[in-house]
Amino acid sequence: MKTYRHLFFDLDHTLWDFEKNADETLRHLFTYHALGRYGTFTVEEFIGVYSNINHALWRLYQSNKISQQQLRGVRFVRTLAKLGVPEAEVPATISEEFTAILPRKAAVFPFTHEVLQYLQGKYTLHLITNGFQDIQHIKLTSSGLTDYFQEVITSEHSGFLKPDRRMFEHALARTGATAAESLMIGDNLECDVLGAYNAGIDQVYFNPERRRHFTAVTHEIACLSELKGFL
Repeated sequence: MKTYRHLFFDLDHTLWDFEKNADETLRHLFTYHALGRYGTFTVEEFIGVYSNINHALWRLYQSNKISQQQLRGVRFVRTLAKLGVPEAEVPATISEEFTAILPRKAAVFPFTHEVLQYLQGKYTLHLITNGFQDIQHIKLTSSGLTDYFQEVITSEHSGFLKPDRRMFEHALARTGATAAESLMIGDNLECDVLGAYNAGIDQVYFNPERRRHFTAVTHEIACLSELKGFL
């Protein structure tokens, strides 16, 4: 078994349960802004449409086709427009409220703290994330994850977005790690797995829904607790 010294984790969808935390936040906003008054869509439909639009916008952002400001500025306008709400009636502050509330949610995936405590005693742990710097640190504090990690490398700080290999090379340089002694753990086959592979770093694909794929990965897990089996 290869000897690793540095473990790099993705945050959203890998440790911090983005979908659960976003679901809670969107339900709050649906009620707070009385979106049910339109009578044409349910809260579940609101969440589903938002999720699809947000994911599509994030793919554009990760491809450097739109900016952070554009992503934040249009996702709720597009969501509510698709649900039949005139743009003039979209709450002016809903995007800022979402950004303020979401990172203060604390849900993480099962065994997150147990596994990080176990790994912290054996490896140096870091985070590497495309998430926005102004909210990722709030997420870490809210969920009690801050103290596990020596370095938190964000795309805004590095100037690059995963899967760009330069993001990973920046992370190696900043942490003093080498590719050979490093391992990347993340949920995204393109951003985390392929990006790390292109930088010469072994990967763990976190696949809790056991999605079928044809990508060669160093390791694959469906539960974070499985990391203890080989690390």
